[in-house]
Amino acid sequence: MNTSDVTKEGIRGERPGREAITGAADVVGEEQRRRRGGRGRRGETTRVPDAEFRSYYGKPIINQIVWEAPDVGGYLFLGGLAGASSVLAAGAELTGRPDLARPLKYAALGAISGSTAALIHDLGRPERFLNMLRVFKPTSPMSVGSWTLMAYGPLAGVAAVTSATGWFPRIGRAATLGAAAVGPLVATYTAPLVCDTAVPSWHDGYRYMPFVFAASAVSAAGGMGLATAPLAQSGPARRAAVGGALVETAVSSAMEYRMGLSGEPYRRGRAGAFVRTAKALTLAGAAGAVLGRRSRTASALSGAALLAGSACTRLGVFHAGKQSAADPKYTVVPQRRRLAEREAEGEAASAPPARGPGD
Repeated sequence: MNTSDVTKEGIRGERPGREAITGAADVVGEEQRRRRGGRGRRGETTRVPDAEFRSYYGKPIINQIVWEAPDVGGYLFLGGLAGASSVLAAGAELTGRPDLARPLKYAALGAISGSTAALIHDLGRPERFLNMLRVFKPTSPMSVGSWTLMAYGPLAGVAAVTSATGWFPRIGRAATLGAAAVGPLVATYTAPLVCDTAVPSWHDGYRYMPFVFAASAVSAAGGMGLATAPLAQSGPARRAAVGGALVETAVSSAMEYRMGLSGEPYRRGRAGAFVRTAKALTLAGAAGAVLGRRSRTASALSGAALLAGSACTRLGVFHAGKQSAADPKYTVVPQRRRLAEREAEGEAASAPPARGPGD
C-alpha cells in the first residue's frame, strides 16, 4: 500500500465492513467461533459480526451451464422412459401380455429417438455426436452413454418393427430381450453424467441421483403402460408405477435434505417449482393407479400424471444445478466448512493427551 492511498477519510478504496465479508469473518471463522464458544483465537470476544457470504463482486465461481432446458431436460427424461419401457416390455412379453408389451416397445423406440435428437440438437452439429464414437473411454460417462445409445437404439428399433409387422418373431424376441438388458444402463447413465461435474447441486447428490433417476424412469414406464394397455394386462405396469413413484419421492426428498446447503436449490426458484410439481403429480398418479385400477379413464389419467411428474423431476434437477452454479456460495461455503473441519481434526490430533490423577 502506498502512502498516497491514505486519506483523511481512511484508506482509499476501503469500505467499512468489507473485512467481515471477505476477510476473517468468513465461513471458516464462523465455524471456528462456533467451536470455541463464540470467542476469538486466544479466547477474546470477537468484535467482527457474522456476515453472510458473498463472492468478489458477486461473480460466479465456476463456469455457467450453457445447456438449454428443453434439450437437456428432454434428453434426461426420454432416455429414462426408453430404458425402463424396454425392461417392462420384455417382462410383459415373457408373461404373455402382448397388448402391454407392444405399446411399450413403440414408446421405447420413440423415446430413444427423441432423446438422441435432443442430445444432437444441444450439441449444435450432428458430427459432434459422431466424434464421440471415435473412442471408447470407460471413465467418461458421456463416452459410455454414447456407445450405450448406439447399442440400444437398433435393438429397440428391431423390437418395435417386428412387433408391428409380425415378421421374424424370434429375431424380435431376441431384440426385445437385448433392449431390456441394455435398458437399465440407458435409464440411469445420465445420473453419473450430471454428477461427474463441478456443479454443486449435481455433484453432491451422487449417492442418490442414480436411484432417483431409476425410480423416475420406472414410474414413467409404468405410467406409459397404464395409459396404453388394457386393464386386463396392465397389472405389471400398475405395480411398477406405484413402486417407482414411492421410491422416487422418498429418495429425492432424502437427497434434498441430506445434501445440506447444496440441496437448497431444489426447494427454491424455478427448480423448487418443478420439484414440488413433480412430487404432486407423481403421488397423484400413484394414488390414481391404485384407486382407479378398474377404470380405463382413471388409469390413463394416472399414467399421464406419472409421465408429467417424471419429466418435471428431470427439469427440477436441471434447474437446481443451474441455480447452484450461478450462486457462488454453493461452491465456496461447503469448501470452507470442510477446510475448517480438517483444521479442527488436525488440532485435536496434535493436542497432548489428558493427564490422569496418577500422572
